[in-house]
Amino acid sequence: MSYSIAIDGPAGAGKSTIAKLIAKRKGYIYVDTGAMYRAIALYFIEQGIQASEQDKMSEAVVNANVTISYENEEQIVWLNGRNVNGLIRTEEVGKMASLSSTNKDVRKKLVELQQALAKKENVVMDGRDIGTCVLPNANVKVYLTADSYIRALRRYEELKAKGQECELDVIEKDIIARDFQDMHRELSPLKQAEDAVLLDSSDMSIEQVADAIIHLCDKGAK
Repeated sequence: MSYSIAIDGPAGAGKSTIAKLIAKRKGYIYVDTGAMYRAIALYFIEQGIQASEQDKMSEAVVNANVTISYENEEQIVWLNGRNVNGLIRTEEVGKMASLSSTNKDVRKKLVELQQALAKKENVVMDGRDIGTCVLPNANVKVYLTADSYIRALRRYEELKAKGQECELDVIEKDIIARDFQDMHRELSPLKQAEDAVLLDSSDMSIEQVADAIIHLCDKGAK
């Protein structure tokens, strides 16, 4: 019987960082939902489908199969049986993924693929609608959040470390705007599942957050 951990929350809350750490500590598969959307986007590009051709996306996505595995601790993204790791991180694919992810048929297909993966493997999955839509029966559900200023500060320090110029107040405004957009979108809006545990990471380290979630697993939270 597979085990699943669902982590939802707003932008900049540290969901992916925490999910990857928990997956490593538990020996589970971290399901990179963003990479799966990118693989689908690559499929559309290779099929010659334009970002504006929503109907063609709806038709073509039926024939796309995406899954994730780990080999030597490296995530492998498979598109119709082909390793596409080296192809999905381009700017072109990123833009197509952003536009195609709003297509309801694309989202439906990705949810089905993510659910199929969770039935076979022990998984940790993070996003905006994992506990509410993708894995409503997850063994552990967490809504991970933090103060908007704290989230902005983390992003600011991350960008500064990469040598990129940025302004803290601009980043915070963008985060607040994205929160509103995610919470009010028509398709699978961001919200805390009724049975999710609220975890505010504003004053917690990455390790403390991971420990808290693993504690929920150990005590059998549902």
